[in-house]
Amino acid sequence: MDVLIDVDGPVAVVTLNRPAKLNAITPDMAAALRACLSRVDADPAIRVAVLTGAGERSFCVGSDIRELDEYATPWEFRNRGDYGDAVRALRKPIIAAVNGYAYGGGLELAMACDIRLAAETATFAAPEIKLGWIGGSGQSALLAHSVGPGNAATMLLTGDPVDAARALSWGLVTDVYPQEKLVPAALELAATIAKRPPIAAQTAKANLKAAYSMPLDQAIQYERDLQTVCFATQDAAEGRAAFAERREPVFEGR
Repeated sequence: MDVLIDVDGPVAVVTLNRPAKLNAITPDMAAALRACLSRVDADPAIRVAVLTGAGERSFCVGSDIRELDEYATPWEFRNRGDYGDAVRALRKPIIAAVNGYAYGGGLELAMACDIRLAAETATFAAPEIKLGWIGGSGQSALLAHSVGPGNAATMLLTGDPVDAARALSWGLVTDVYPQEKLVPAALELAATIAKRPPIAAQTAKANLKAAYSMPLDQAIQYERDLQTVCFATQDAAEGRAAFAERREPVFEGR
């Protein structure tokens, strides 16, 4: 299978499994990824997802270019099922464990995740300009938010790769690890997040996304409204009780 999902307790690991092709995504593979992410959202036992690529060379190099000519018209291409959209639509937290090349749509996939960790050998690029087009799944906007407009322009206008150390200094990734420690570090972080109350975690994610698109006053009011929603949950009552009783809380997502 070209997309694998492995669920261990509250954490699901989704792996792009086409290493011989650098995990380039075909339309069928995109559909399989969307199905896996739908399963993550639908299963209340899953609280966090980790997205990575099979092999040590590549996280994902985006769409399989040889498949792009299969779209009958540009309009059909425009309305394809986009894998970046599927990741951004996920309600639950998702961590990218970038184990190698994150190019084109693979860069967009990584940026669609909430947190990005990288192997020391990982590289990031927006190479579409070298082929005559640009990215189409939020590449420009997400890069500008992550690394600033000047660094984003450098990546978008040259198409040249950025190594993991520079990606870390620019804020494109949160941490960099030796290859063999990358996935364990992502799983450790996922386990930590999975211990938090799931309604609050999903609400925090929704609030952060809204903060990018709202004026400050509206964003603060929205945050306050979401805080009120969380405060009314059983998990919040459990958190307050556990604090008073000096014990570890048990969050059930209610």
